[in-house]
Amino acid sequence: MNGLSVTELCCLFCCPPCPGRIAAKLAFLPPEPTYSLVPEPEPGPGGNGAAPSGTLRASAGTPGRWKLHLMERADFQYSQRELDTVEVFLTKSSRGNRIACMYVRCVPGARPRPAARYGISPDSIVLYGQSIGTVPTVDLASRYECAAVVLHSPLTSGMRVAFPDTKKTYCFDAFPNIEKVSKITSPVLIIHGTEDEVIDFSHGLALYERCPKAVEPLWVEGAGHNDIELYSQYLERLRRFISQELPSQRA
Repeated sequence: MNGLSVTELCCLFCCPPCPGRIAAKLAFLPPEPTYSLVPEPEPGPGGNGAAPSGTLRASAGTPGRWKLHLMERADFQYSQRELDTVEVFLTKSSRGNRIACMYVRCVPGARPRPAARYGISPDSIVLYGQSIGTVPTVDLASRYECAAVVLHSPLTSGMRVAFPDTKKTYCFDAFPNIEKVSKITSPVLIIHGTEDEVIDFSHGLALYERCPKAVEPLWVEGAGHNDIELYSQYLERLRRFISQELPSQRA
């Protein structure tokens, strides 16, 4: 989520207070993409994966498998081996919006257990959301139980980011994390930088105080919004949460 100028705030509220429109304006001031999705070739008649010239396995409106293509300006470049572990597919929201999803295997060619699509039990799933990504994470976790939830630089609500003095949640605020976090029944780890210049540190504190299943949080002294991963305590806290605290809670 970017900082909003006075001009952007005026633009934000020049439309009626419709949650969907405000959400689009507030959250999605996106940078230029550094990746694209490329449809995998359709297997040929012999089943050997060769595709007739000009044919693709999936088009924009049909299900199928896709490949992740990183552009040269991407800060981090995956190796071919890493790319081979990534399965990309598209799904649709209840409103018909297309959402790109990635499934990353531990090793190339790994096979999921039979059940659901990937055969992964909810008690083996950790939901991880960062910044604006904490909004769908909190929403999902408030409705379904999972192994754990990690909220990285979370926001309490959209209005509270745009207007820090806001004390209540309005009906047109499409990002009401502060109202939903108390419904989460899974263990929650909240991580926030004390010098966050985009989503103030007070948001992390407020969510921690409101969340009944919160574990010991990680407040990274001196960290901003986009550099928490550079601090050694970040990985240390994640490792302790996943490998020690969660198993002890299940015992």
